[in-house]
Amino acid sequence: MSIETTATDEATVLAQLSGMLRELLEEYGLDDAEITMDTTFHDDLELESVDLVALSGQLREHYGDRVNFATFIAERDLDEIIALTVGELVRYTVASLRATA
Repeated sequence: MSIETTATDEATVLAQLSGMLRELLEEYGLDDAEITMDTTFHDDLELESVDLVALSGQLREHYGDRVNFATFIAERDLDEIIALTVGELVRYTVASLRATA
């Protein structure tokens, strides 16, 4: 299977995203936090906006222009961003990867 194929299922993207998040959380000593589809960026992982910018950079580095985190965030209001779950980003990433495959 090519990377293109394997990267378009939710379990694979969740694993990849979890790795990226663990890198971010490592500086806070929280790299062992459980990360599931229901994990929220704000309440569960306590990520700040600067962390989301760093995550955006990691997504771009990993997936290139195929996943546009800025567009994903821009479509939401502040309350939706605060309530954002890992699963929402996983589903968006899978959809973006499939759309550009």
